[in-house]
Formats: sequence, structure tokens, C-alpha cells
Amino acid sequence: MAQKTALIVYAHQSPGSFNAAARDVAVEELTSQGFKVTVSDLYAMNFRSSTTRDDVIGELKNPDLFQYGEETMLAWMESRLSDDIVAEQKKVEEAELVIFQFPLYWFSVPAILKGWMDRVLTQGFAFSLQKMYNHGVFKDKKAVLSFTTGATSSMFQPDGINGDINVALWPLQNGTLHFCGFRVLAPQIFWGPAHCPAGVRTAMLAGWRSRLKGLLAEPPLTFAPCELFDLSFQGGFLLRPEVKEELAPQRYGITTGHHLGKPLPPDNQTKAPPTDN
Repeated sequence: MAQKTALIVYAHQSPGSFNAAARDVAVEELTSQGFKVTVSDLYAMNFRSSTTRDDVIGELKNPDLFQYGEETMLAWMESRLSDDIVAEQKKVEEAELVIFQFPLYWFSVPAILKGWMDRVLTQGFAFSLQKMYNHGVFKDKKAVLSFTTGATSSMFQPDGINGDINVALWPLQNGTLHFCGFRVLAPQIFWGPAHCPAGVRTAMLAGWRSRLKGLLAEPPLTFAPCELFDLSFQGGFLLRPEVKEELAPQRYGITTGHHLGKPLPPDNQTKAPPTDN
């Protein structure tokens, strides 16, 4: 049997951080399970976050108007992307599990990790209009966000001051990971470790280690499949009328994003649905 493979994309400046400890737990536990684990330590690598002309080797298709997405797609097709992008794309290709380890910055990922997503997940390599969402390029891979917050869990409740964490996670989990086809696992959220006693932090890491033992067997989060939509420019990529009619009596919307003016389905971006045994 082929060796199992995992990639950890890690974004924290300090080797003494809780994020570093969470990364180390993942490396240790997955390695003990027989995984080949690769870590992309973005700060240590000085990974460039900005999307520029330097990402394309050789001539541009349109030098008078640089369009990053179009030029990098063509460069990917012709093997003309910069070496650092190619190296990361090869890691993604090899991995069946990708873990993103980071501190939550302004309800999102740190700039260096956003730059990794912008530069590595190029059109063609990671997605196309024919290969997106549940038909996406990475539909045979799993991904999980593992991150720390500076806030407590109560602050990210629907009635908390920061609002519903499910809303904050929707752009990352649906708009980036699921869009590229990843089967997205429930996020691993470490609530405010900097404000917790040492014993609580130790328990958090123990819980992460325990979860990692069965991570690949977990069911993914649910998203609205492409089959529910009219996938044409004429149809506007909108939910098909008969689907809307069928869903009309239901109490909740389909997903956090496709709420259809109804209450958001509870925990849609934080918990996988129960499975029938």
C-alpha cells in the first residue's frame, strides 16, 4: 500500500507559540500512524505573499495589462510558474490531507497564508469552471483549518459580540477549500489559548492529538452540491427553481451561505452532520 501523506501549511512567527505546539502534535501523531508529513513553515521560508509579475517566468500574454489569474493559469499550463509556487503545488498534489495551522487574524488567515492561497491555488491547477466545488480538482483530498483565537467561544456565538463563527468560516471553507474540491473537515478551534492556564492548554493539545487518531475517517462538512444549480451563464448559476420550491418548507437554509433568507443551519461550518449507522 502507498504511504499516507499529509501537508501542514503553518503560519506563525514564533517557534514557542501554541500554534507551533499544535503543529508538532500533528506531525508526531500523524507520523506515528505511518504518514509521510511535510510542513511548509511559511515565515521560516520567507514565503512571498504578494501576487506579482515575478510569479510568471517568460513572456506575458498581455504585457500591457497584467491580469494575474489569466497569466498564471497560462504559466501553469506551460510550466512557467516561479519555483516557489511549483514546489508548493507539488506538495499539495502529493498530500491526501492538508492541515492549515494558524492564528485567526481579523476573522481570517494571516497575510502570509492568504498569499499562499492566492499564489499556490492557481486556476488550472486548483480549479476551473468545469472543476469546482463537489466536482473540484481536489475532490479526493481532505483539508482542515486548525487555528487559535484571541477570543472566547462565547464571543463567536450568534448572540456574541463577534457574531457567528460559522459566518466567519464560510469564505475560507467554502469559497477557498471546497471551491477547489477539498472535502472539508470540521475545523479544529483552539479558543483563546493565550488566556488559558497551562493545564487547559495541555488539555487542548491532548484533544487535538486524540482527534488526529481518527481524522481521516471523519465525515466532511456539508455543502450545497453543484447539481442544485443551473450551471450556465444564461441561468446565472442560480439555484434551480424546482429546488427552491422543494426547499421552501424547510426551517433552515441549505448552508451558511445559501441561507435563502432563513435562519442559518446550526453549526453548518463547525460540525459535520451525524452519520446513519
